[in-house]
Amino acid sequence: MMKKSVSHWGIIAILGFIHIQGLLPASPWVTTELPAAILIMGVVYLIARKHPAPSPGYQLNGTIYFLQILLIVPCFAPETGYWNLPLLIGFIGLEWIRIRTSRVLSGLLNEKDGFEKERRHMNETFRIVRSERHDFLKHISAIHYMLDHREAEKAKEYLDELVDGYEETNLSIKGERGSIAGILHQMYRDASNAGLSIVYDTDLPLSTMPMTDKELVALLGNLLSNSIDAALEWQEETGEQGAVTLQFHKRSGLYILKVENHCRTIPGPILDKIYQQEGITTKSGDHHGLGTKMIKDIVKDYNGFLDFIHKGQRFETKLKFPAIH
Repeated sequence: MMKKSVSHWGIIAILGFIHIQGLLPASPWVTTELPAAILIMGVVYLIARKHPAPSPGYQLNGTIYFLQILLIVPCFAPETGYWNLPLLIGFIGLEWIRIRTSRVLSGLLNEKDGFEKERRHMNETFRIVRSERHDFLKHISAIHYMLDHREAEKAKEYLDELVDGYEETNLSIKGERGSIAGILHQMYRDASNAGLSIVYDTDLPLSTMPMTDKELVALLGNLLSNSIDAALEWQEETGEQGAVTLQFHKRSGLYILKVENHCRTIPGPILDKIYQQEGITTKSGDHHGLGTKMIKDIVKDYNGFLDFIHKGQRFETKLKFPAIH
């Protein structure tokens, strides 16, 4: 991806330089090649930081490259000047189309992946529920047999083990709509499989939040996955069990959602930019900091309030939403 990005913006910088050179005789503020090169590299660098590698698809991408190359042909004419300005504007317009199309396509692909992941979560959750219901009478019969044979202690141990198994599913699905139950159950399993302690403490179903299922799944998924990743890094570093806690309740006309987790020490410059812009992340490895910006955008869209506290080795995110449907 890095090589692709460098190659693309390198080509754009070269083509842009040729266009600027075509305007040189009519541009008193650019009288040599060096200022033109510096100008182009500066502009391209600023754009590349925000749009690393536009990818609108091979066919459209190739067509745009072809048209951009055609636009530089007149720049090699002996006579140059302001008449080349429309060519430069056309060149910039084509690049805008490339970036815009790439962003729309990327958004659609991300939505598709999100829907597919959500569907898998829902299917897995309800497969487990059906399996547990199917075996329920068998478990009751086993406990009944133990009690009939005065094996109360064995029955208690068996029941405790059974309750522990059902607790994971029950915590995730009680009163929740299918898509919300699916993401909660998946996050619970991911945390448990990683050896983390995870607790859902809710006074009412999260599905009562005044937002669409799509945005609520994105909000919960990003909040919990960020917390699980951070707690897991802390756990691996310290050798102690990491913990994640989700709390949800309604107070004074506000829905209050709070997620707390263990985390490593976060440097001040990163802490100041969390939830503000893409590319800022507290985690190491292949993480891009997209989740925190997405959380911030959803909170803003629903007139909510976001606050976070980092103290010691704990990180807490608190969200408040008006209880208006």
